[in-house]
Amino acid sequence: MSNLREYLKQKRDALLVRNARDPATLAPLTLKATATAEGRSGVRRIRIRHHQVISDSPADFAGYDLGPASPELLIGSLSSCLTHVFLIQASELQIPLDGLAVEVQATQDVRGGRPGYENVPFYPQDIRYVAHIESTASQEALEALHVAVEKWCPILNLLRNPQGLSGEVVRVGQAPSVPAAAAG
Repeated sequence: MSNLREYLKQKRDALLVRNARDPATLAPLTLKATATAEGRSGVRRIRIRHHQVISDSPADFAGYDLGPASPELLIGSLSSCLTHVFLIQASELQIPLDGLAVEVQATQDVRGGRPGYENVPFYPQDIRYVAHIESTASQEALEALHVAVEKWCPILNLLRNPQGLSGEVVRVGQAPSVPAAAAG
């Protein structure tokens, strides 16, 4: 038996316990991430729970290429989420998997928003994925797995059905400077 199949058994056991909880006793989770810009490099240190991830830009954007850029982290997050939901759904549907890799690609046009390209999006677009699955399951079972993943993947569904988003700026540490013309 493959290691992945053994893991799917563990996943199924955990899911059975998790799914047996009374929904009335559960509360929504608050997810939180904080990114700080660091020193002369401008590297972004992302903190999520007790984990840290470094994000940076390529050299042609004044970065040092010490980590993936934010758009790459976005498609990486989607890839990770899809992979995890494939595992969850395979364990729930009892579909044997011997190998799984989910590749996500997107197009980002660096010309977007610039003169002559005002109508070209500067953000990732044409996001697509391919799940490479090694399994003895039937094609029908794999199609059912795909349908379940498309239904339950939170990041996939967030991207397909965007949510409201708000933001604010809070000054910390320094008093506002007074323009020279206003001071005279």
